[in-house]
Amino acid sequence: MPISPVKTRIPLSSFGHLVTEVKKQLFGIKDPSPDQLTGWRKYFNSYTQQGRRNFVLATYGILVITAAAYLMHKPNKDGKQTSASTH
Repeated sequence: MPISPVKTRIPLSSFGHLVTEVKKQLFGIKDPSPDQLTGWRKYFNSYTQQGRRNFVLATYGILVITAAAYLMHKPNKDGKQTSASTH
C-alpha cells in the first residue's frame, strides 16, 4: 500500500486526511479548539463530530424541503384534463 510523503502513515486513498496532515506538518496550521469557535461556526464546522453531523442533517433537510416544495407545486395532470373537458 502506498504511503503519504508526510511523517505519519496515511493511505493515499484518504486524500482529505493527507491534505489535513500536510497542512499541520508543513504550515503549522492547527485545528481550533471547540472553545474558540463562536457564532454559527460553533455548530457547523469540520473539526468536531457534532459540527459534521449538523452539516449532514442540514444537507438532508434542504433536500427534503426541496423535494416537498416540488411535489406541492407540481401540476396535477388529471386536474387539467377534467377542467379542460368541462369547457
